[in-house]
Amino acid sequence: MVSHRRTPVEPESITPHLCSLDLRLHILKGLPFFAGLPEEDIAGINARFHERGYAPGETIFYAGDPVKRLYVVASGKVKLLRHTLSGQDVLLDILAPGEFFGNLSALGDDVYPDTAQAQTLTCALSIEADVFRQIMAAYPAVALAVVDIMNERLRAAHEMMRQLSAHTAEQRIAHTLLKLGEKLGQPADVGLLIQMPLSREDVAAMAGATVETASRTLSQFKKAGLIRSGRQWVALADPDRLRAIAEGDA
Repeated sequence: MVSHRRTPVEPESITPHLCSLDLRLHILKGLPFFAGLPEEDIAGINARFHERGYAPGETIFYAGDPVKRLYVVASGKVKLLRHTLSGQDVLLDILAPGEFFGNLSALGDDVYPDTAQAQTLTCALSIEADVFRQIMAAYPAVALAVVDIMNERLRAAHEMMRQLSAHTAEQRIAHTLLKLGEKLGQPADVGLLIQMPLSREDVAAMAGATVETASRTLSQFKKAGLIRSGRQWVALADPDRLRAIAEGDA
């Protein structure tokens, strides 16, 4: 048993409103649509991005706001939330450094479909939609990469629909935990540590399950030693067994 007085969570060291030049260049160079561009071109593109820091819980944009910018997480974590008909905000995804959100191209929506909110102290880079279109016009490889990315996101949406119809709730919840672990987890003595509060409502929304089912399944996983949890953290204690469950091999 992990002591209730001990927590594996480490304090955030991210400073809002501060992204170093090296960090900016590293993040932009790692974006899939800028992959392969020379460093001098990345430096020029960097000059067209703006940066802003956000405090935990601060909203970056609201669902329904006009689509104006493409955002990139440089440091920290960002939540994507969707407002339901019942009046609640449900968690769709948690974005880590290097992930982008908001407007990607002229093919996108007129308004943001979801709300983006800083989960932790966050530094985000952003670029106006028109300026990003100018970059695509100047670099055909960027435009082609954007099309590929949009196709991949459509494929991922179809895969999610397939999982909802073909996989059990237990499989989907295991898959959700593994996805979060791969994206946000850090090795620790308690397992693959996800340093963030993760409610049963959040897991249910991300896995397409009811809150009751998510609560029951998470309790079963914890009792079986597959996960551990505490205030502000969840750890995957046995990712291999979770993967077997997600793949239907358990």
